[in-house]
Amino acid sequence: MQLKELSERTGVSPASIKFYLREGLLPAGQSVHATRAEYSEHHVSRLALIQALRRVVGLQIAQIGSLLRMADGGAPRLELLAAVQRTVLGLDDVSAAHGDLRTPAGDAVVRFRNWPDVPSDARNALNAQLVLMESLGVPVTAELLDAYSQAVDAIAAVNISATTAPEDVNQLIMTAAVGMHLHSQLVLKLLALAQASHAIRRYEQDA
Repeated sequence: MQLKELSERTGVSPASIKFYLREGLLPAGQSVHATRAEYSEHHVSRLALIQALRRVVGLQIAQIGSLLRMADGGAPRLELLAAVQRTVLGLDDVSAAHGDLRTPAGDAVVRFRNWPDVPSDARNALNAQLVLMESLGVPVTAELLDAYSQAVDAIAAVNISATTAPEDVNQLIMTAAVGMHLHSQLVLKLLALAQASHAIRRYEQDA
């Protein structure tokens, strides 16, 4: 298909497609003429991914470009998924500020759930949160961490089975990035509803 048809199929303007081509987010089409190229289903899939990362997840062009260069460079799936999580959830800022950070409470969580005892941006982010809460005098007991980690472990098991299923790298990033963003928001909204419901029950009984 030519540029016009690619634009019509994806709903992305020709100007935007040309911009993505210049920025390296979209691979060049197969040249058939000095001023004409043919585009494939891969281009359709890649444009859908770019639009989702921008509009749904809210990533910047530079962030999208970094993820796509990893994907096109053949990065291992685990490394790619870690980069997606780091970017979508903003974990890179924490690691940049604190480096590899360990806390007794964070180590305890890993033991409670028998999670791999390895450094990661997610673990650094948890430990930074624990340090912050301790500095503010907000208690984080072993019982609380056990209960919280048990709940999120069950959620993560469901998430990751869907996230790692696609073989196509565009679909893999799409599922992981959009899934992490939307499921994280869903968990927060469910938690808010649960907190509100418990408060209503408690104060209705008091009244």
